[in-house]
Amino acid sequence: MSISSSAAAVSDWRAELPTLAARLVVLREPTSQDVRPLVELLSLADACRFGLDEVSDLLVQQFIARVRQDRITGLGFTFVVTIGPAGAVSGLVQVRQLDPSFETGEWECILAPAQRGTGAFLETARLVGSFAFDAVGAHRLESRVLLQNGRANGALRKLGAVQEGILRRSLRRGGEYLDQVLWSLLKEDWGHRWLPTGSRVH
Repeated sequence: MSISSSAAAVSDWRAELPTLAARLVVLREPTSQDVRPLVELLSLADACRFGLDEVSDLLVQQFIARVRQDRITGLGFTFVVTIGPAGAVSGLVQVRQLDPSFETGEWECILAPAQRGTGAFLETARLVGSFAFDAVGAHRLESRVLLQNGRANGALRKLGAVQEGILRRSLRRGGEYLDQVLWSLLKEDWGHRWLPTGSRVH
């Protein structure tokens, strides 16, 4: 299903990030109440670090303030992934611009182990991709995933991403340089993956 451009244009995402919802997940902008669950999430051994060298309450609080400022200036947007009636924080996803017009973005996503393999990643990715391609106007999304992370690479393949190559020793973690896989998604290939994202601005 394609998103109506007029629906997505109801609100400028730089002024206010919408809440996005599908069957399993609800995505919203991080707030100061999310510090503790995000510290736990970002402390996982296989977590993306979203630019953080260390994880602490103070650094995550600063991260939340920074991503809000990045959204206001149009440099990127970040959602927490919540699941269930209580809205428990179970993930984090971020898209950052790679060029001044935001035609190309890079995204990172981490889900709590309990949500992996449940379909939550695919719903999150479809919401974020649809929002980036429609409301933000991106043409291309890139993702870099550790070569040895078979689950994440398999999920991107299932989403329809194209593996473009191996970035040799491109990430340093714990004093070791690791290889990453470069994946891409293009707007014209998004097809049936569209999910409505323009009508839930709060």
